[in-house]
Amino acid sequence: MKRQNGFVLSRVVIALGWALALCVFVAPASAFAEGPKVGYVDLQRALNEVADGKKAKKKLKADFEKKQKMLNGKQEELKKMQQELEQGGMMLSDETKRAKAVEFQKKMYELQQTYGQLQQELAQAEAKATKKIFDKMGVIIKDIAKEKSYDLVLERTESAVLFAKDDMDLTGELIKRYNAAN
Repeated sequence: MKRQNGFVLSRVVIALGWALALCVFVAPASAFAEGPKVGYVDLQRALNEVADGKKAKKKLKADFEKKQKMLNGKQEELKKMQQELEQGGMMLSDETKRAKAVEFQKKMYELQQTYGQLQQELAQAEAKATKKIFDKMGVIIKDIAKEKSYDLVLERTESAVLFAKDDMDLTGELIKRYNAAN
């Protein structure tokens, strides 16, 4: 009887081993066969191609050019002051030279401050304009993901997505839907 119990027990252990092997090797293969559905969007491309993005870029460029023109005028004024100091320096008294040099330094400092302030203003204007557009795009991306059962949608940047199949790119559809809605 002991021999028979040992024989039955060994068959049960072997059967359990095979069942375990099936669970470990076969079940995960079928679970991973479909895997998560992943897509990506190139937000920079979308921003450059949607109508609102083009309009914002045009407005920002016009604002930049206006401010750059003002800065160029101030730079020319400084160049003239510097030339006057260098060329007329021999004819000026020491006190007048110092006064002109101090005035030049003051205007140079003011120009640098103005330049920094204008850069900051432009950056804020760009951030404000793009935030509105990206917020609208976020809603559209979520809609596309839900409609097409995407589990994950990534942003394509040079360092984030190094390779992806073309059929994973949702940028074209994002641009199309954004322009239709706005």
